Amino acid sequence: MYDNLSVIVVAGSPQLPRKLIWTAAQDTQLRRLRAEGATWDAIAVAFGLTRWAIIERGRRIGARPPPREFVPPQEDPARDPLPAGHPRSWDALTAGTVLENTPYPLPVFPR
Repeated sequence: MYDNLSVIVVAGSPQLPRKLIWTAAQDTQLRRLRAEGATWDAIAVAFGLTRWAIIERGRRIGARPPPREFVPPQEDPARDPLPAGHPRSWDALTAGTVLENTPYPLPVFPR
């Protein structure tokens, strides 16, 4: 009945993950690399640890990426509003609808 049954016995206890002891120098290096714009992956390779270990430590010590550079708006905020049916506003309103790429219907006023 149990002729083809194989049993694997592992001697000893299973290996538990090792506890990471973080030094002030490692924390400083992590903060510096992150402030310079390094990715979590690159930092993990530099430390020889997993990406998630680095992300968790970075979160705990407040290692933030550098702020994105401010990109000023392309338009003048003081400009007059666009008239009804202007191609830019009409295209923005109809993008992804059945009216996309159709011209603005000009109003027809009864006389």
